[in-house]
Amino acid sequence: MSFKMKMSVEGDTATIRLAGELDGSSAPDLNDLVSQAVGRQVGKLVLLLDELTYMSSAGVRCLIFAHQKLPRGSEITLVGTKPEVAETIRLTGFDRSIVMQ
Repeated sequence: MSFKMKMSVEGDTATIRLAGELDGSSAPDLNDLVSQAVGRQVGKLVLLLDELTYMSSAGVRCLIFAHQKLPRGSEITLVGTKPEVAETIRLTGFDRSIVMQ
């Protein structure tokens, strides 16, 4: 499945819907979108992951990149994370730095 993403910004919240597989080939595109969100001075990033079927370590690095780029005290929330994607995030311990719903 190909990777797709779409961002909307409302107030200080950027919401990005991801679908498909987030891996080394698609990660730079997500980093670019996160940079655009940061440029719009958002304080909260919501990632809708119910259609994301796979996340490699490159995807986890995207989450870390977002965490580093957002202003201090900003929140990253993952919504609809599939068990296999959540397991990848938990294995790295990064689940302690974000909110997973």
